[in-house]
Amino acid sequence: MSSLDIDFVRAQFPAFSEPSLAGQAFFENAGGSYTCKPVIDRLTRFYTQRKVQPYAAYEASRLAGQEMDEARSRMAAILGVDTDELSFGPSTTQNTYVLAQAFRQWMKPGEAIIVTDQDHEANSGPWRRLADAGIEVREWQIDPDTGSLNPQDLENLLDEKVRLVCFPHCSNVVGEINPVTEITAIAHAAGAFVCVDGVSYAPHGFPNVGDLGPDIYLFSAYKTYGPHQGCMVIRRTLGELLPNQAHYFNGDVLYKRFTPAGPDHAQIAASAGMADYVEQLCGHHSGPKTGAAEQGAFVHDLMRSFEVALLQPVLDAVKDRNAVRLIGPSDASMRAPTVALSLNRPAEPVAAELAQHGIMAGGGDFYASRPLQAMGVDPAQGVLRISFTHYTAKNEIDQLLGALERVL
Repeated sequence: MSSLDIDFVRAQFPAFSEPSLAGQAFFENAGGSYTCKPVIDRLTRFYTQRKVQPYAAYEASRLAGQEMDEARSRMAAILGVDTDELSFGPSTTQNTYVLAQAFRQWMKPGEAIIVTDQDHEANSGPWRRLADAGIEVREWQIDPDTGSLNPQDLENLLDEKVRLVCFPHCSNVVGEINPVTEITAIAHAAGAFVCVDGVSYAPHGFPNVGDLGPDIYLFSAYKTYGPHQGCMVIRRTLGELLPNQAHYFNGDVLYKRFTPAGPDHAQIAASAGMADYVEQLCGHHSGPKTGAAEQGAFVHDLMRSFEVALLQPVLDAVKDRNAVRLIGPSDASMRAPTVALSLNRPAEPVAAELAQHGIMAGGGDFYASRPLQAMGVDPAQGVLRISFTHYTAKNEIDQLLGALERVL
């Protein structure tokens, strides 16, 4: 497999030629990525040429609807699912909340769901609120030292009452990549559906959700180089079983059932730019010429191998430092390049110090209070989070390592 051409990659992101950002290395990608040029171009075109109500007979409207449909069909193909199994909504948190309301109506008091204390609050809080309806909420707990989830512990929580198991593909503070296929198989064998929060994983290569096997897979387009949309895969069997949450006349359209709000036409249309970008990377690196899922898998592996090589020196630099606790694995191949460090002081001022050295990073709890507390980290003190992706260059890693040497 060819190695990633970082110069080609960075040429697809206008931020890297933006004078106001020169000299600043971006390490808060887990909070939101830079946007690739195909997305920006599509968004501009929609706002200038198609900003009308879509799906009418006149040309601007017809093209508007066509571009929205293109985004759904092309992204669903990359994700290995049917076109109508992919929905767009205002955010992953909002999408999860709507799903939770559907489960609230569908489940009976005394039935159970399983959540983890490794998740971002978006895939935890909405589900935990179902306790108000008499639904039992069971917590699959992480190892307080490592932050890991043990599949054996899940097996001990499962019985015939459990209807849904919710867990992250990887946590936005622990970073460890969970074995989604294995966990999904365990849950399915017990008769439960599965909801995976992929927000922290998808920026590092779109997964083939069809191959992984979960019933729900959620991620955020604004973290995968796209516009501010929540992307939600709901496989047909579950989607048709749950009660419709949209207008009654949209109930027979799978991709509309769980998006009650009016869709953001322009941002949905612009999401096709993410598929454009995957195709560009695949073509430039001599990947498969056909098959969206195959092209997506090729680009996924291209991104991951590049990131792992950049990540290991960062982990090596921090894992044995006094007064620094690395959260999650120290082996880059086991995690995403989202690195949380617990310090012996509040993290936010340290992030501010890094900014003086041209490092854009964050400090805080990152809506992950539950995993931090489970690992004995005070959420008020927070963690310093350093997160990057495949468009990060080696000289930026060197800049980061130099800055960390000064501030830690």
